[in-house]
Amino acid sequence: MRATRGRRSRGLRLQSGAIALRALPARPARILGLDPGSVITGFGVVDVSTTGAAYVASGSIRAGRGVLAERLQVIFRHVGELVQAYAPTEVAIERVFMHVNPDSALKLGQARGAALCAATTGGASVHEYTPREVKLALTGTGAAEKSQVQHMVKALLAVEGRLGADAADALAIALCHSHHLGLGRPGGFR
Repeated sequence: MRATRGRRSRGLRLQSGAIALRALPARPARILGLDPGSVITGFGVVDVSTTGAAYVASGSIRAGRGVLAERLQVIFRHVGELVQAYAPTEVAIERVFMHVNPDSALKLGQARGAALCAATTGGASVHEYTPREVKLALTGTGAAEKSQVQHMVKALLAVEGRLGADAADALAIALCHSHHLGLGRPGGFR
């Protein structure tokens, strides 16, 4: 028998000799995915359980190109309305990555902060994912093109017709989170 010291199991993580498993929710989880932007913020809502994922809603919040403080207020107000309307149990949001333009990165961070503040008003737990993590979860490669991610979102959620880019990104973030929970596809855990 080979020693497995120092190796990680692909499906389970061993901690002090015990198997650590997360309890699956008794009822489906509702995930609100957010793709923040200072002009357009995408949102997507999915219900996930051990048997699969179901599309609920998606769209975009258009804050316009006016004064930044007013745009942040629009984002905060509309994300708050989404939380009230859909009552998510989990919120997944894209983590900020470094832009070439520092001013754009700061504005994105502020838009993300407004969305995060509003998203937590309903008591949902918040989880963050990098664009690479989202692409990897949906397509199997962290270097996937946006069109590949959008195709997988439509296929996994059986969405027909046109899906806006920001809404597709937000749904992808929600699906990424469902995969990290071990939900959203038959068989549950990977």
